[in-house]
Amino acid sequence: MNRRPARRLRAVPLVLVTVAATLLSACSSAGGDAATPAGGVDQAAVDKANAALADLEGKVLSTGPNGEEASPVEDVVLTDAQVAQVKAMGAKAAIVMHYGGNDWSTAQVDGLNSEFQRLGIEVVATTDADFKPEQQVNDIETVMTRNPNIIVSIPTDPVATAGAYRKAADAGIKLVFMDNVPDGFTAGTDYVSMVSADNFGNGVVSAHLMARSLGGSGKIGLIYHEADFFVTKQRYDGFKQTMEENYPDIELVEEQGIAGPDFAGDAQKVADAMLSQHADLDGIWAVWDVPAEGVLAAARSAGRNDLKVATEDLGLNVAIALAKDENVVGLGAQLPFDQGVTEARLAALSLLGQPTPPYVALSALPVDHDNVLDAWKTVYHSDPPSDLADSFKD
Repeated sequence: MNRRPARRLRAVPLVLVTVAATLLSACSSAGGDAATPAGGVDQAAVDKANAALADLEGKVLSTGPNGEEASPVEDVVLTDAQVAQVKAMGAKAAIVMHYGGNDWSTAQVDGLNSEFQRLGIEVVATTDADFKPEQQVNDIETVMTRNPNIIVSIPTDPVATAGAYRKAADAGIKLVFMDNVPDGFTAGTDYVSMVSADNFGNGVVSAHLMARSLGGSGKIGLIYHEADFFVTKQRYDGFKQTMEENYPDIELVEEQGIAGPDFAGDAQKVADAMLSQHADLDGIWAVWDVPAEGVLAAARSAGRNDLKVATEDLGLNVAIALAKDENVVGLGAQLPFDQGVTEARLAALSLLGQPTPPYVALSALPVDHDNVLDAWKTVYHSDPPSDLADSFKD
């Protein structure tokens, strides 16, 4: 099997980030031990996980792509006078996604559209590259013909797409990035800013949730993103480093990367193989919710209702599994709607010539069965859909 060497990251200064009120109760509601097995529980490990989750509230552990300290989202604001100035510009924006159709991408685009509308900025194009760099290069070139003042984007590949983004920057287009930046680009010179969740922190959160559910011991597999993608590397590092340093009785028996674009299908194949080769496997971590859906399919196929699954991102299918108490034991959630709003504000400030921080991050939101419905409201700024709400098991 293809095994990925661990990258060791030094702990960075913690930056407080204020998010919705639900976050303040997330770790306490994620703090019970109902998910731990009936026997063989190391209560000290469970207590350690709960204490770590509580300590993470409102904190950011990640640094930016060039080592930048995270700036808090509440610093990115426009005055009423600045909003009026932006509206008078008649500016245009394009949104160039790596891929769409999943809950995270949809929420990002919703947040962007909502704030651009408030700022009087017309969105002239929204594209979906299906995680194909060559398609995204074409998308960038195509939207440039619409003469946008702003492009908000997440590169599929920082090297393969760099030339296309360079053309946009050279044309005077303000670039704001989600989660990843093109190779060789410098904030403040080549682009405005990058906005992200605390992805290292999300990996840390999911590690503690997994460890708690296992009662501090067991065997696990790990499915990571096999690509040069900044934030998914951070998740991997956060999860693996936390497990290695805090839970010596949890053994990582196998890890395998997936490159997509069929992330759910690829993850299912990997999980099938892991479960076949390791009959005593207790859990699997997947790098985000779509691969986790593949792990859930593999668990169902193998009749492994006891398999513990941890991941990142509060997609609908993993949320329903959490609500039903089926396999998924917890995850670290991003706040993609809020990230989209922040990206739009940074773009507007750049149009006004205002200084902007190079890296803005929003803290991780721990989600388990107990707080999944409230977490949905925080993440998506809407009530849980009926199929999620109706799935909740008291």
